[in-house]
Amino acid sequence: MRPLDPDIGKSKALVVDGNAASRGVLTAMLHEFGVTNVTQARRAQDARRLLEAQPFDIVICEYHFDDEPVNGQDIMDDLRLAHLLPLSTVVVMISSEAGYAKVAEAAEAALDAYLLKPHTQDALGQRLLQARQRKETLKDIITLVEKGAYADAAELCEIRFKTRGPAWIQAARIGAELWLWLGKPHAAQLLFDAILQAGAVPWARLGVARAQYDTGGHVQARRTLESLLNEQPSYADAYDVMGRVLLDQGLPDMALAAIRQASSLTPGSVSRSVKHGLLAFYYGEPKEAAEALAKAAKLGLNSRIYDLQGLVLLAAVQFDLNDKRGLAGSYSSMVAARVPLPDSPRLRRFETVISALKALIERRVPDAVRDAHVLIDEVTSPNFEFEAACNLLALLARLQRSELQLGDIVHDVDVLARRFAVSRTTCELLVRAARSQAPFETVIHTAYARICAGAEEAVSRTVNGAPGEAVQQLLQAAEQTLNSKLIDLALHTLERHSAKIDASATHLERAQKLHNQYRGYGTQVHLGKSNDPRSASPMG
Repeated sequence: MRPLDPDIGKSKALVVDGNAASRGVLTAMLHEFGVTNVTQARRAQDARRLLEAQPFDIVICEYHFDDEPVNGQDIMDDLRLAHLLPLSTVVVMISSEAGYAKVAEAAEAALDAYLLKPHTQDALGQRLLQARQRKETLKDIITLVEKGAYADAAELCEIRFKTRGPAWIQAARIGAELWLWLGKPHAAQLLFDAILQAGAVPWARLGVARAQYDTGGHVQARRTLESLLNEQPSYADAYDVMGRVLLDQGLPDMALAAIRQASSLTPGSVSRSVKHGLLAFYYGEPKEAAEALAKAAKLGLNSRIYDLQGLVLLAAVQFDLNDKRGLAGSYSSMVAARVPLPDSPRLRRFETVISALKALIERRVPDAVRDAHVLIDEVTSPNFEFEAACNLLALLARLQRSELQLGDIVHDVDVLARRFAVSRTTCELLVRAARSQAPFETVIHTAYARICAGAEEAVSRTVNGAPGEAVQQLLQAAEQTLNSKLIDLALHTLERHSAKIDASATHLERAQKLHNQYRGYGTQVHLGKSNDPRSASPMG
């Protein structure tokens, strides 16, 4: 047979199938198509490691694997969610009739193709050719994404969409995803809405919900998601987003139920098991958290997909269960994970938390106290983020339960709370992190009430015609607390009332400096956005 296209001989392909005979047949078909560089993988987990380590131009993956907890969809979902599957990669999934619905859903997510067994060589060749032609049509956009020129790529997608150029729907989808990544949800929603006018595809409706959420329209996003899930009850990605929406609406039990459903639909997904464990740790039962976190670690501890925050919370659960052996294993795993990233502050703090828990369970009290003070001393550092604050509170609560003397610990908790209690959601998560320690909870609630009162007073001054006084009050409080809510409100006031504020340029410079240093906050539970330093670019 002639090569499918002139460039296919340069391609690297990966065939993933648990059956040796099937792998051999698929490899032979690829050779017939002109692909000479073909790697084979017997296990889904092996495929995950290969795809994390190097790019492939073509991936042909079986959906079902006997005696494995993961399937082909789980692997592709994890890689896609972690942005580790390059846009240029063509993914073809193969399944029996029984897995049709799942495979069709996975194919839609990957934008490529699926085949039902039994299939012919011609059928596979046709799917590959069509997918490769589509990738070639999008090559200029993909090249910009690979270079990190995301804004340029998004604008090119806009042009392709507006002119209805080749593969304009796929280009619009890429562009919408890039606009979301770049913090421009309004531009993203315009593209998703336009795609929906061409056809009611589930991923576009989900995109609309994500854009609504990112613009603060939580109620609208929830309605969109409820409608989508009513029609597509097995759409795991929609449950991911629903969990984020419900959490921000102050409905953690419902958020946990949504993430639990997403995890159950994709039981071999590492990333969803971590999310499930994180939410269960704060809002569920310790047993559920322990099971989900242990499962995630077992599935993908050494994977780039695995968020090592899950290991920190697993260690905390192991401490609570007096599981010395498990906690020692978690510590060893964290030490090993830091080896390739020794300069990561995030991972160093993870290791310090687990080290303190390990020292405490082994009754090495001075070592545990030393580790805690290392973290306390960093609370006002610019790169000490909300996640680290929750981990520190979880550690301090366990030290407090052990009746250790840590100096003025209430003051330390107050400093932390004044910085990171920026919303009802973050306040609640801080309280949950300090669960069972009533003095800590009181300090956190009091700090948040003071932050809210200061913000309300500033708004009142602005309404009464004194925006300059409001800005000065906000900046003074922001410099004392480092609270992002106050910093953002100062910036917002300056942007809207600069003409009425004396020395507005000086105030703006002061506010912008604070924003640049201390804007990093968010929810402890990374429901869709991970800042793990191992993560790749937004599109793979």
